Amino acid sequence: MTPSSRPTVLLTGASGVLGTALLAELPSSCEVIALIHQCRCPAAAQQICGDLTAPRLGLDRATYTDLTRRVDVVVHCAAVTDFTKGPEATHALNEAGTRAVVELAADAGAVLHHVSTAFVARHELTRSRIGRDTGEAGARPEDYLDSKRAGEKVVRDSGVPAVIVRPSIVIGDSGTGKISAFQGLHGILLMLLRGLMPLVPLPATSLIDFVPQDVVARAITALIADGRREGEVWVTAGREALRAEQVLQVVSDACTELGLSTVMPRIVGADMVDRLIRPVFLAGGLPKRALRRFDDMLAMTALFADAPTFPTSLGELPGGPQPLTRHDLDAALRQTLMYLARAKKLGDTPEPAATRPVPAGVPA
Repeated sequence: MTPSSRPTVLLTGASGVLGTALLAELPSSCEVIALIHQCRCPAAAQQICGDLTAPRLGLDRATYTDLTRRVDVVVHCAAVTDFTKGPEATHALNEAGTRAVVELAADAGAVLHHVSTAFVARHELTRSRIGRDTGEAGARPEDYLDSKRAGEKVVRDSGVPAVIVRPSIVIGDSGTGKISAFQGLHGILLMLLRGLMPLVPLPATSLIDFVPQDVVARAITALIADGRREGEVWVTAGREALRAEQVLQVVSDACTELGLSTVMPRIVGADMVDRLIRPVFLAGGLPKRALRRFDDMLAMTALFADAPTFPTSLGELPGGPQPLTRHDLDAALRQTLMYLARAKKLGDTPEPAATRPVPAGVPA
């Protein structure tokens, strides 16, 4: 299909974190069709109910054929991001679902923008792969990462013109902190705000690479406008990513602003947790639910332990967002913390300003 002056974009995962952010950023010069599963997506004018795990995306033949005639660009945001879903459910959507989307893009002659994750670059990071006890953890980041690597392979092997987009951890809007669903990092931040995390099993200098959802959406929008048809795009903080100790300082400042008398956790090495804290102080001394929460935290923080600096494509996309600065990241994290505190009714949380300030690293 030859792209028109008003390209038609098929968006999967339109009600999810990146999907909702992208709907807010895509210009009126694009005709957008949201492929939804169960929930309606109020921001999308055109919606088609389908199922990424079913043949022809769960669509009847006529609807599917009509899509292939209309669609110029497919943006595939839909994914299982919950680390507790297990390998079967995770691969069903993140791998098999990607294969179904690739088939539609091929039938339509459309360009595919496939949203993956920057963390596919890390193969050694999960506790199970470095020989550490996962304990009672229900969170298995390795299932998610394996499925995203498999999804990328499906895209690369397909021969479809495609751009693989690799954001790091996605947080809320840079100006308001708003997000359609809380993610794994939000769970850690909530534990910190509530003082339920007495220790952080990370080297203090470990990089916590995150990006606001609107920055990722603007990057994808820029790729569509530029007509990009191949390559890998990293939407990350890169060298400016905050260290664990810097994140804790932002959280501490937020607690002060919120009037919360929360004591910040102690930073300890993972080896100390495994050799001393868990077997001596935790085993048999915590209710199973609390122990599982602790082990889930260990599984999550392993994503960041001694993390290398991710590449970043910010600043390289015509019309796209510029590289994020330390100031941008501090401000965005603060907004996420304030939004999280409002949602959970913690402390004194005034409503944000009606308009969103544009961070220094993001063009208006």
